[in-house]
Amino acid sequence: MKGTQAISVTLLMSFLVLATRGKDVRYRRQEEDNTQILTYQGVNKTIQMEDGDVYDCIDVYKQPGLNHPLLKDHKIQMKPSSIPVWMDTETFPSDSFSQAEPSIIECPTGTVPILRSNGSSTIATHNIDGLKNDMQWERAGLRYMGDLYGACASLNVWEPKVKGSQDSSAIWISIENRRGQQPDRVSAGLRVAPALSGDAFVRLHVAWFDGYSKKGCIDHSCPGYVQVHPHIGPGSRIQPSSVYGGDQRVADIQIFKEPKSNYWWVSYNNIAIGYWPGGLFEFIRYRGDLAFWGGQVEGPTASSKSPQMGSGHFASEGFGKAAFIRKIEIADDTVKFATPNRYMVEHGSSDQSKYTTGGFDISKDFGMTIYYGGPGSMRA
Repeated sequence: MKGTQAISVTLLMSFLVLATRGKDVRYRRQEEDNTQILTYQGVNKTIQMEDGDVYDCIDVYKQPGLNHPLLKDHKIQMKPSSIPVWMDTETFPSDSFSQAEPSIIECPTGTVPILRSNGSSTIATHNIDGLKNDMQWERAGLRYMGDLYGACASLNVWEPKVKGSQDSSAIWISIENRRGQQPDRVSAGLRVAPALSGDAFVRLHVAWFDGYSKKGCIDHSCPGYVQVHPHIGPGSRIQPSSVYGGDQRVADIQIFKEPKSNYWWVSYNNIAIGYWPGGLFEFIRYRGDLAFWGGQVEGPTASSKSPQMGSGHFASEGFGKAAFIRKIEIADDTVKFATPNRYMVEHGSSDQSKYTTGGFDISKDFGMTIYYGGPGSMRA
């Protein structure tokens, strides 16, 4: 009994360290309006979606991501030269699961979609300066520690409720390299973030943190991420969401390092949409040494007035009620994905009174699985 308690305390403390690592991140809001957004060079076409979203189709070589000083004269790679070897270890019952699809934006070939902010007149960016501490962060999920070159999973799609317009709640995959004083990190997943989109819909987002320059970014908030797909990109609305006690929806997210170019690629449902050139980073350009799958809430009140995570229900409620992540896999240096060694993973929460994990299992049909989430401070 004492041994079990010691392990539980160790896991909780490790997740507390992981969560508080992000508390030196802050939001900086920059004023802008639609006329400023349209000053992007290379606007080929503007598309208004049926759901009200507005996208500008930008010439792929004039996209904002290429404004990074390290990407001057960067030659865009339109698709990975090494296709991942996917290990098909799951077969979802057709009557219980279906894929949640992103908005399909019909940008012309040679252009990429950039979502305009639906907010009142603001956009949020992350900045790391080590001086401000108004960013709060909580996590619950599973992490793997060891050398890795990719991470993927099927994420159960939910639309968690977020109180404050500055807070967000994500269903997230991230890969880190922790050799520097601040870890390099690349991340992708689904997020409800009113400050980014001006609404409470769940959307596809990417994020990264450069430990050397101590700067983090989301989507196109600063240069670095290179978008290549003309129809699916960061900010795309994901629908439909899962229903409590009803139909469950999933989205497959993959992040992998291409061996030849050292680019870190992001794909949605096995469709490559964009990448980070490895040269942007000091350490993760070579490999990652930690992967995380789970829920992440962040913002000025994410700990004091915590939003929902996952379905908004604790892991103990199980299938159809709690959020799950299945087919959790990591990649080796040949981009072959496989289930992690169960003895090299641990799961936990930064605050078990608000969010929990449970139901950890490895099965033939669904691979490695974890349930997670909770109501935060938003109990009925």
